[in-house]
Amino acid sequence: MAVTQSDWIENFEGLNQLPSELKEELVAGSRIVEMKAGTVVFSPGQSADNLLLLLRGTVRVQQKSETGREVFLYRVHAGDSCVLSTACMLAFEDYAADGIAETDIRAVAIPRATFDDLVGRSKLFRQFVFRAYSRRLTDLFTLIDDIVFQRMDVRLAARLLELAEDDVVRATHQFLANELGTAREVISRTLAEFQRRGWVELARGEVRIVGRAGLQRLARSAGTS
Repeated sequence: MAVTQSDWIENFEGLNQLPSELKEELVAGSRIVEMKAGTVVFSPGQSADNLLLLLRGTVRVQQKSETGREVFLYRVHAGDSCVLSTACMLAFEDYAADGIAETDIRAVAIPRATFDDLVGRSKLFRQFVFRAYSRRLTDLFTLIDDIVFQRMDVRLAARLLELAEDDVVRATHQFLANELGTAREVISRTLAEFQRRGWVELARGEVRIVGRAGLQRLARSAGTS
């Protein structure tokens, strides 16, 4: 199917402000890609040859520590670009983390030649690239602040509320540990305490929220501690 401007370009604030001729060049020089859930989108040591703009689904970006523990960095959602891809393309560096499709995804792949050309020629395109880059860097600094300064029970409460669908979080203790950059045993102890307080019920592969108000109070305490 031919790629047209109406397929994707209007979904990205900033790109939709490009002059018509640059929109046409961007569309003509890009392609739509689709990947199944679980696909490795990029991995450490791989060269960054395309900037991916996500149209549908989510991509989880994570890094492995020297001990083999997976540390969650951020998610790329529909309408976003990946800050790591941007950084690697700008610096001509290889990836240093993994990007995994959490769901089936559909994305626009902007090859390096098109990316370099438009970054050099278009102020609006540069603004789009660096605005998205800046937003994600702010998110990463917030993540670092959370890891260093926030209590684990506060962070876990907030993440459960974020991940819950109809008050159910379908995730293992190991997944939650990876999300928060800690050990599974820490998550299990904290969840057991949440269960004792009547906030959650635990089952294999899921956490059911039964005391949302308590979790919300604990999560909000991050801003007052």
